[in-house]
Amino acid sequence: MKQLNDNDIANMIGEDFFPDDKNTKKSVRQALHLSTRIPKPDTPAPAHTVIDFHNHTEEEAWQMLVQVAESGTRSATVITGASGILKTKFQQWATQSIISPHIVSYTPLNNGSFEVKFYKHK
Repeated sequence: MKQLNDNDIANMIGEDFFPDDKNTKKSVRQALHLSTRIPKPDTPAPAHTVIDFHNHTEEEAWQMLVQVAESGTRSATVITGASGILKTKFQQWATQSIISPHIVSYTPLNNGSFEVKFYKHK
């Protein structure tokens, strides 16, 4: 990311700019809202993440899974719990929903969690 210098600030203001000290520079930068004008670099998705469905509704669990599937994460451990609707729902989502094309495979780790591998995003 490029550091702005006095010339950059002067060009943005459109007039001569002669900062007296660091406080003047700082106040001008804040007034111009420079932090919002310079885009922050995208943070890469983690290679692996853990999704825990405990204490979440079906809708919240779905949103968490969709977010991870579309984020570029390559694998995830999905904890559904040993019993309940979310264990069944996860298996349906992984095979019959709009996120199933993002999933390479999923395998049970134990009675209440799955290891999920996602396709690499281009």
